[in-house]
Amino acid sequence: MGMEMAAVKKWVIFFAGILCAILIGDTLSNVIVSITGITGSVGFVVNFVLYAVFFFGVLYALEKLFHIEFFGFNRD
Repeated sequence: MGMEMAAVKKWVIFFAGILCAILIGDTLSNVIVSITGITGSVGFVVNFVLYAVFFFGVLYALEKLFHIEFFGFNRD
């Protein structure tokens, strides 16, 4: 039972971290684009780039703060 709960906990943390990164990245990129007033295709590209930066930045911060591994890039 303990091994099953550890696996479930690992998946819950994984999905919660991804969801957190999505929400934070989307919110911050939308706020910045709306404050600057960028619209049209340029706004779309800027929003996408900002979203990607914030998304992976949040995932990296969560990995460092909580010592969890999302995608295994640091494996040897």
